Amino acid sequence: MPTALEIQVKTLPDSPGVYQYYDKEGLILYVGKAKNLKKRVASYFNKQQDNGKTRVLVKKIASIKHIVVNTETDALLLENNLIKKYQPKYNVMLKDDKTYPWICIKKERFPRIFLTRNVIKDGSEYFGPYTSVRTVKALLDLIKELYTLRTCAYDLSKTNISNHKYKVCLEYHLGNCKAPCENLQTEENYLTDIEAIRNIIKGNFKESLEKFSELMQTFAGRMEFEEAHKIKEKIDLLANYQSKSTVVNPSITNVDVFSVISDESYAYVNFFKIANGAIIQSHTSEIKKKLDETDKELLELAIVEIRQRFHSQSKEIYTPFKVDLGGDIKVTVPKLGDKKRIVELSIRNARYYRQDRFKQIKIVDPDRHVKRIMAQMQKDLRLSSPPRHIECFDNSNIQGTHPVAACVVFKDGKPSKKDYRHYNIKTVEGPDDFASMEEVVFRRYKRLLAENEPLPQLVVIDGGKGQLSSALKSLDLLGLRGRIAIIGIAKRLEEIYYPEDPIPLYLDKKSESLKIIQFLRNEAHRFGITFHRNKRSKSAIQSELEQIPSIGNQTITVLLRKFKSAKRVKSATFEELKAEIGAARAQKIIDYFKAASI
Repeated sequence: MPTALEIQVKTLPDSPGVYQYYDKEGLILYVGKAKNLKKRVASYFNKQQDNGKTRVLVKKIASIKHIVVNTETDALLLENNLIKKYQPKYNVMLKDDKTYPWICIKKERFPRIFLTRNVIKDGSEYFGPYTSVRTVKALLDLIKELYTLRTCAYDLSKTNISNHKYKVCLEYHLGNCKAPCENLQTEENYLTDIEAIRNIIKGNFKESLEKFSELMQTFAGRMEFEEAHKIKEKIDLLANYQSKSTVVNPSITNVDVFSVISDESYAYVNFFKIANGAIIQSHTSEIKKKLDETDKELLELAIVEIRQRFHSQSKEIYTPFKVDLGGDIKVTVPKLGDKKRIVELSIRNARYYRQDRFKQIKIVDPDRHVKRIMAQMQKDLRLSSPPRHIECFDNSNIQGTHPVAACVVFKDGKPSKKDYRHYNIKTVEGPDDFASMEEVVFRRYKRLLAENEPLPQLVVIDGGKGQLSSALKSLDLLGLRGRIAIIGIAKRLEEIYYPEDPIPLYLDKKSESLKIIQFLRNEAHRFGITFHRNKRSKSAIQSELEQIPSIGNQTITVLLRKFKSAKRVKSATFEELKAEIGAARAQKIIDYFKAASI
């Protein structure tokens, strides 16, 4: 039986994110980032570590937590935030908040725009952080090419400008500034440019694309191809950069984020703690349902309990839907932008946690795993009992030849191959799928009844309403209507059909119930096609050997038992054939194939 730690490693997702190692006392040992969480974490345990400190770290690891993010950049930024927050023993200590560069639009009249590593709460706008200084500088250079902004730090108040306190500088004469200091540019005109720049920084290049093109065309028209190429290089560079991170946004501060997903028996609630624009804490709880509680009821209970557990004093909460908490807490349901992306990220983490739990339960407690899936199928397919025994039928024929059928059996959601059965169609002439289905279903359950074998809780028919109606006729003849649930699945749109119901059911494409039904259908198809192919091959072999005069079925059977195929019979020597069927028949076969080759 694998250990709890081994199970955690096996069930990690193949996604970018941050992993956290904890010791048996619950103290955080290490925080790391990964492009692929499963591969990165597994690498600590799958090989002998050369570094002594790493070997000691691995021995101390008692549990693992992880946070899934969208990109490697997000993972890098989140790792940085968590290391600063928790300062784990085995991490290299990072510097202060000046580690990454930001772009600042200064809160002042005629705002300046510049790179900074120091975020000050003075009402200015900060965009970032960026993982590449080169990207920031390229962005600022491009803005400078497109717009004439001031670079001086003068106090351009209305009083100072009206009193002619400042004179135009060299930047004005070089064409890099329109001299708002001497009132040669209005504040309204300047702020129009700032709004366009704000959109560029956010990644909304659409509105400015024409200006980019015009600028390049202007340079090209003047035969200044070197300058035009520089602009193109900057635009190409910007195309590769991610303008906004879903992990960090300075406008989001001191907020709790909650989300919930649920199934028949359990709910999973994810919690993010955001301080100073960064995720500093993530936690997911599993809640066992007592009654048929709604997601709203479960989330309301979980928010109160989790906030108490983590001593949260945040005055605002983001949730995917409205909840009633009372008091002074502001509940926000984001509709777009970074706030919505944070909630979506929380939902993703809850979903990954649920998947991890399923994988762990499948290893540790397979019966609970089966019960959960069966309960979900019972609900999704509107059955009276969990379908622990399911049978699926499929017909196979090509241009009406060699019609066959297959019945595959699933028990507890898994194939029971010893119970699979093939059928040769006996009573139907030509390619009649409906009549073939009626025959096979009748033969299958007549035999089960005669032998007092257990009947399935669910029968799946590969086909739409026509095949389903044919199968129902057989159940009616056997008196099994109502004792066995039966559905049909049509291939085109995966519609689920029920007896006497013209409107099909459409299951969620990602639901486990639909995946099991599709697996059943595909397995029945595979099993039937294999049998059909083998039958056709055998028929083709026999038909070729039957052409030989004075060679009967008994002789053909002896030859195929020894040589396996007509091709090998054809290439066999006289002595080899003589040993099996005698000299006279052996000579006839040799003469026939010799004459056929002329």
